[in-house]
Amino acid sequence: MYNKVTPEILEELAAVVGSEYVLYDIETLHLHSEDETEDLNFPPEVVVKPATAEEISAIFKIANEHKVPVTPRGGGTGLSGGALAVHGGICLSMARFNKIIEIDEKNFQAIVQPGVITQVFQEEVEKLGLFYPPDPASRGSCHLGGNLAECSGGPRAVKYGVTKDYVLGLEAVLPTGEIINTGGRVLKNVTGYNLTQLIVGSEGTLAVITKINFRLIPLPRFKKVILAAFGTLEDATDAVAKIFQKGITPSAIEFMERAAVKAAEERQNKKFPNSEAEAQLFIEVDGNYPEQLDRDIEQIAEVVEEFNPLDMVLAEDEQKVQDVWSLRRGIGEAVKSISPYKEEDTVVPRANMTKLIRGVKEISAKYGITTICYGHSGDGNIHVNILKDKLDEKSWEENLDTAIREIFELTVSLDGMISGEHGIGYSQKSYLPIAISEAELDLMRKIKGVFDPNNILNPGKIF
Repeated sequence: MYNKVTPEILEELAAVVGSEYVLYDIETLHLHSEDETEDLNFPPEVVVKPATAEEISAIFKIANEHKVPVTPRGGGTGLSGGALAVHGGICLSMARFNKIIEIDEKNFQAIVQPGVITQVFQEEVEKLGLFYPPDPASRGSCHLGGNLAECSGGPRAVKYGVTKDYVLGLEAVLPTGEIINTGGRVLKNVTGYNLTQLIVGSEGTLAVITKINFRLIPLPRFKKVILAAFGTLEDATDAVAKIFQKGITPSAIEFMERAAVKAAEERQNKKFPNSEAEAQLFIEVDGNYPEQLDRDIEQIAEVVEEFNPLDMVLAEDEQKVQDVWSLRRGIGEAVKSISPYKEEDTVVPRANMTKLIRGVKEISAKYGITTICYGHSGDGNIHVNILKDKLDEKSWEENLDTAIREIFELTVSLDGMISGEHGIGYSQKSYLPIAISEAELDLMRKIKGVFDPNNILNPGKIF
C-alpha cells in the first residue's frame, strides 16, 4: 500500500529542510517510536523537522508523489498511539514550531505555534494577567498542537470548557500540500463551514496545524481548595451532583478512589489526609473576589457535610493549593508504575458515575483484573486504569480485550462515550463501533478522503 523511504527520497527531504533536520539514526528513530501508550512501538523510517508551513507543504508533495505515509508528532505524550508511525514512513516532528508569536493583551488573544509546551504558554499569558484554562495532566511536556489534535480537557473543563472552546482560527497544511487559514481573529464567525472545529479533535488525520489563534480570558486572582474524604463511593458522587444543584460551578472537581490515593502516596512519599477513605473529592473554586469564594466554600462544605464525610481539609493560600494539586497530578504516573496497564478514558453524564465505577469493579472482578479509577468528576470523565498486577500472563492476554469491551459497552449504555479527552488513535480504533454507528463512521471516512485522497497523513488511526 505504501512505499519505503529510499535514499532518493531522503535527498529530496534534505533539499527542503536541510540535511541536519533529516534524521534516521537508530537512537532518533527509537525516541520517536513510542508515546505514553502502554506497549506500542512503531519506529518511523525517517524523522523530518521542518520549520515553516511551506516546508511541510513541500514534504507532503514528496510524500504524495512517492506514496509514503507521514505521521505528525508533537511532545509524544499521547495515550492512544495517535502520533506513532504505524506504517513507517516519515515522522513529521513539530519540535521547531515552538514560538509564541504574539500575545494581544487588548483583544485577549494569542498567536502561537503548535510546538509550544502547554505550561510554558500558560505561564507566559499569566504574567500579563491572562488565562488559558485547558489543563492536561502532561501540561509540563505536551505540546499545544497535540492538545488541539486530541481536543484536550483536564480538570478545569467543568467550568471553563476544553481546548476547542479557545481556538479562534488556524493555519494548517492539507495532506495535498495546500496551506489554508481557517477562522480568524473575531469572536463571531459564521462565514462558511467551521473548518477550524473540524480540524480540532481530528487527531492529526486531516491536516497539520502550523499556527493557532487562541482566545484568552482574565486570570482569576484567588483559589481555594477543599479535599473531602468519604466512606462510600455513593456519598462522594452524590455530593458532586448536589454541589451543582446549589448553583455552584467549581473550577475543578476531581474524584480519586482509595487505591489511586494510596498509589500516589507511595510514589510521591507524601500523605493524603484520610487516605483510607473509599473515595476523595478534590474541589477547587476560583475567582476575583475573596468574599464570593468564601461563600462558595461555605456552601460546598455544607453540601459535603450532608454526605457523611470522614474529613474535610481546606487549602487557602497558594502554596497549600499547589501542594494539594501536586498530589492529584501525580496520581496518573503513580498508578502506571504499579504494573503493566491499560488506561481507558471513559466519560458519562455526572449522574451516572457511580453506576459506571461500580460496573467497572464488577467486570474487573469477573476477569480477575485490578482496576483503579480516578478522574474529572465535574464532567463525568473517569480514567479507568486496568492493571495486570499479580495476574498471570496467559489470563491477562486472554481477558484484557473482553474486559475492555464490556467496560465500553457499559459506558455507552450509561449514555457515555469511550473517550473523553485521550482520543481514539491506534489503540482504541477497534472499539469505536461500540460507540459510533456505521453511518457515522462512513461519513468520517468520506471526510478523510476529501482532505487526504491518498491517505498519507497519519494512516491507521481512528478507523
